[in-house]
Amino acid sequence: MPSSPRPLRKLGFLTIGLFDEADPRRGHESTLEIIELGERLGFDSAWLRHRHLQYGISSPVAVMAAASQRTSRIELGTAVIPLGWENPLRLAEDLATVDILSGGRINPGVSVGPPMHFDEVKGALYPDTADVEDFSYERVRRLLDFVRGKPASDFSGVQGFEVFSDRVQPHSPGLGRRLWYGGGSLSSARWAGEHGMNFLTSSVVKAEGAEGPYDFAQIQLSHIRAFRAAHPDGADARVSQGLVVIPTDSASPEQRAKYETYAAKRTPRTTSPQGPARLMFAPDIVGTSEEIAERLHAHAAFREVDEVAFALPFTFEHEDYVQILTDMATKLGPTLGWRPGA
Repeated sequence: MPSSPRPLRKLGFLTIGLFDEADPRRGHESTLEIIELGERLGFDSAWLRHRHLQYGISSPVAVMAAASQRTSRIELGTAVIPLGWENPLRLAEDLATVDILSGGRINPGVSVGPPMHFDEVKGALYPDTADVEDFSYERVRRLLDFVRGKPASDFSGVQGFEVFSDRVQPHSPGLGRRLWYGGGSLSSARWAGEHGMNFLTSSVVKAEGAEGPYDFAQIQLSHIRAFRAAHPDGADARVSQGLVVIPTDSASPEQRAKYETYAAKRTPRTTSPQGPARLMFAPDIVGTSEEIAERLHAHAAFREVDEVAFALPFTFEHEDYVQILTDMATKLGPTLGWRPGA
């Protein structure tokens, strides 16, 4: 029998932070303003997507650092940093530094695999080591070890006037429990659980079975349960769901039409697995908060979580995001049982 829906405990949102190449400051400033608005509205978390060689946030850690100085309470996350672009030791230093500056508010989400368009970018990214780079879960394990305080060097002590540590500095003690893995497969879910991470599940999963029919919610549910079965915290292990959800309670007629057109254009990809990776996409959910809550309560995977990071659509205007976030915090969240600061 399906479980009863859990009251929503943590309400978050995810943004890609698009900008115009001719005026990148404006786009980044818009992202920071949206995060500030999120804090005023009572959101528990704001999450940043990561885009390399595109017109979206390429350095979410830097943006989190900026946001940490303009907010005081809201948690700041990444969903996700693709580790194929990163050196785990250097990233561990940056994450710990920003976590210290934020007062322990960051939630780094990561994933593995070769960088997108690797053949085209490997000469710039790894000119001498492209053929031997390890893009497996081992890259995440290295990051986990460095963040959690395991040695990164065989040397520590005093040399001349300088003092050296054998572990990443600064060390932020709570950060190790706030690392998330963004996964869309059973193997990723199990690996994240076995290594004591938190689990980010989005609007994309892999259809790994050979035959249909395919049900996105049931596939996602299987990942959540596999993760918790492998995690030391069991049923209490943290999972955040990131569907695209667009409430229209206070939207203008023009905004509603735009949102419905956006969702309709993306609906065909949700009916069957897409591409060689056999990806399944969740339908975008557009409607009043009451309508959205009804659909979410019928969603098998949503019923198993009490944290969300609803994804904002990529291509909307700043004022659209203001309306959507305001409706999420004042209408949809309370309808789902959420209370600010609960």
